[in-house]
Amino acid sequence: MTDAETTTAADFRDVPTTTLADLLGREHVIDPGIHPLWQPVPRVAGPAFTVRCPPGDNLMLHAAIHRAAPGSVIVVESGDREYALAGGNVCAVARRRGIAAFVADGLVRDLAEVRELGFPVFARGTVPIPGAKSAVRPLNEPVRCGGVLVAAGDVVVADEEGIVTVPAARTTEILTAARARLAKEAAQSLDAWEKDHRTRIDTILAAQGFQESFE
Repeated sequence: MTDAETTTAADFRDVPTTTLADLLGREHVIDPGIHPLWQPVPRVAGPAFTVRCPPGDNLMLHAAIHRAAPGSVIVVESGDREYALAGGNVCAVARRRGIAAFVADGLVRDLAEVRELGFPVFARGTVPIPGAKSAVRPLNEPVRCGGVLVAAGDVVVADEEGIVTVPAARTTEILTAARARLAKEAAQSLDAWEKDHRTRIDTILAAQGFQESFE
């Protein structure tokens, strides 16, 4: 039995991206230029449904909304800074079909409609010009989004702090570690944290030869 069969993406909805980033490191944190386009955005967690769209074309994202399973986070590789990958109607259909969110290395349009829908979109920004629909690409192949390699089925967790990907093969390991860390943090008072923090920082300073200066 694999991790993916014993742990579901929904289990990560209570785990902040800050905790996951501490455990997984920079290579699993998507470029912060891809950010929530409206606030306050709820935390979302779902298996990645991956899409590749060449610059200027959005055909495969439009195809994906009819194929991704409910609960999926559609992750788009594009890099386009001139044309929109999606607009209000595409987001409305995605939301109606139960898709959890878009994470797009590109732009969208109709932000007011998207915000009113309450559909979470993490992207680089907005532009009013729609892309073309002609370039066919395979779905659910590995993509690079915001500098991170994402495979179909990896768990994508996104909130106001950022976006982190959890490899499908490590979901149980990472969820267990995250829950343990959160429980430890919840049990520690601020006084205890301050004492530990001061000791750790002073130890590092001493090791680097820091000298106190009093004037």
